[in-house]
Amino acid sequence: MLLFVGLGNPTPDSENNRHNVGFKIIDSINKKFSLSKQKPKFKGLLTTGNIENEKVYAIKPLTFMNNSGICIRELIEYFKIDAENVIVFHDDLDLEFGKIKAKFGGSSAGHNGIASIDKFIGKDYSRVRIGIGKPEGEIEVSDYVLQNFNEDETMGIEKISNDITESISFLIKKKLDLFSSSVNNK
Repeated sequence: MLLFVGLGNPTPDSENNRHNVGFKIIDSINKKFSLSKQKPKFKGLLTTGNIENEKVYAIKPLTFMNNSGICIRELIEYFKIDAENVIVFHDDLDLEFGKIKAKFGGSSAGHNGIASIDKFIGKDYSRVRIGIGKPEGEIEVSDYVLQNFNEDETMGIEKISNDITESISFLIKKKLDLFSSSVNNK
């Protein structure tokens, strides 16, 4: 069993924020692989299904970014999913817009959603970091991540979402380097 987690904030005005790119990836996975209808469970919106003969759960935590770990812990305890079978999709300021980096474990690098997950389940899970770039000018990081993607970025995120779903078999097999290079070379 695998658990895909997309990080974001659940309010309607957050839907197109840079911070919500994880939600967008989960929506794309749900659609591409015809996972079940989203149901509110475990303090999140949960879908289930099979991808390449692997049982998959996908969730968008409704606990807000800074408390994402609460939702994840409840779910993995209930379904007895090992942390190493959790794959989290989230925004990353340190990567240029559109770049993808997948890794296992590591630090939160100041990302509050990742810090919350680390606190509740430890650090032994995979992360798919989706580059949103750094803010230009005087804007604060906290304001930047809560801004909506502009029109060009929105089209870019749609392409990235498609590229991720097309390369998902590498993620399922936990071939993180191959996954990253496959997505970045599309």
